Amino acid sequence: MDRPKQLDSSLVPTVIKYMSKVNTWAYKRTGGRIGGTWRVGSGFRKPVPTLLLEHTGRKSGKQFTIPLLYLRDDANIVIVASQGGLPKNPQWYYNLLAAPDTTVQIGKDHLPVRARVADDAERDRLWPKLLELYADFDNYQSWTDRKIPVFILEPRA
Repeated sequence: MDRPKQLDSSLVPTVIKYMSKVNTWAYKRTGGRIGGTWRVGSGFRKPVPTLLLEHTGRKSGKQFTIPLLYLRDDANIVIVASQGGLPKNPQWYYNLLAAPDTTVQIGKDHLPVRARVADDAERDRLWPKLLELYADFDNYQSWTDRKIPVFILEPRA
């Protein structure tokens, strides 16, 4: 599938930012009843579970919260830094590298986690599961030259 020309619009990051804010607001206020599933693209027919990822700005020190699709892998949680196939990694990617101890909200539960980038073998094992979860990840990968990073969020005590 060819990369949609609209992705190159300077408006795309702004649209993503504000849609994320709306989703986060609704998710927090309803414990995930609203905003707890992604129903866009391949998620329209097969809704995908969504969590809220908290992360600390590596430069600003400010707290941010964003909604992301996720996959359970035993005790771990898997997230993808796809940013819809845009050429650059999302800001939260760099923030997690700088401050990997964080929290996610799934439904009403707040879970302390430590984030790390999956190594090549882990990514190879997880990628087919992620495509089963949300087939559009395959499109996103084809639209960018970067290897889309996969994060493993491990439970913290």
